[in-house]
Amino acid sequence: MATGSLCCLGLVGVTLIDAGPAGESPTPDQRAEIAQRAEAEAASRSLARQSAAPVTETLAPESSPSPTTKPKPKPEATSKPKPKPKRIAPVAGLDQAQMDNAKRIVRAGQEMGVPRRALVIAVATAMQESNLYNYASGVLPESQNYPHQAIGWDHDSVGLFQQRPSSGWGSVPDLMKPEFATRQFLTALQEIPGWQDLPLTDAAQAVQVSAFGWLYAQHEWRAIEVVDAILA
Repeated sequence: MATGSLCCLGLVGVTLIDAGPAGESPTPDQRAEIAQRAEAEAASRSLARQSAAPVTETLAPESSPSPTTKPKPKPEATSKPKPKPKRIAPVAGLDQAQMDNAKRIVRAGQEMGVPRRALVIAVATAMQESNLYNYASGVLPESQNYPHQAIGWDHDSVGLFQQRPSSGWGSVPDLMKPEFATRQFLTALQEIPGWQDLPLTDAAQAVQVSAFGWLYAQHEWRAIEVVDAILA
C-alpha cells in the first residue's frame, strides 16, 4: 500500500507500507496511520528548514573614536623690551645735549678699555674744542647732512674734537659720529709716550696741536665731575 508524504513543494510523496492484497483500498486504520506519518514527516522537514536558515548575528554598533584632543599651544614667550639707556642728569653746568655727548665719549673710551685718566682728558678736550656740541662745518656742506648741533667755520674742522678730514683724521661721515671721533682721539693719545703722567693740557695739546694749547687745563675739574657722574 502507498502512503502519501509531503515533499518540499507541498506534494504528497508515495511511501510503501505493509498493505493488503493488490487493488484493495486501505482500511480506516491504515488511512489514519498514513495521515499520522505524513504529519510527522511534514513537521520534521519544517524543523530542518528552520535549522538550515542562516543565523544573522546582530553586532553592536562600533563606537566612534573619540576625537583626539589637541594640546593647546603654549603661548609664546614674549621677549622683554630692552631697557632704555639711562639718561644721566647734567652736571658741571652742562645742558642735556652736552651731557649726552660726554656720555658717548666715556662709553666709547670704556669699550676701548682706556683708563679713567684718558676719559677725563678726552672730555676736557671736547669741552675746549666744541663746547661738547657736535659741529658740522660751513666749509664742508656735506657735513651738514649728518646729525649735528652747531655749524662752525674753522677750516674743515668737524665733530666734537674739531678734527680735519684734510689732515687724515677720517672721512666726513665718520668724524661726524661722536664715537668714531672719540676713538680717533684716544688712539692718538695712547701713542704719546708717558701720556698718563703728563699734565692734562700737555696731553691734549700733544694730540690736537692747537694754537691755544694752554686752554685745555681750565676744563679739567669740570671734566672730572662729568666723568665721575657717568661712571657712577
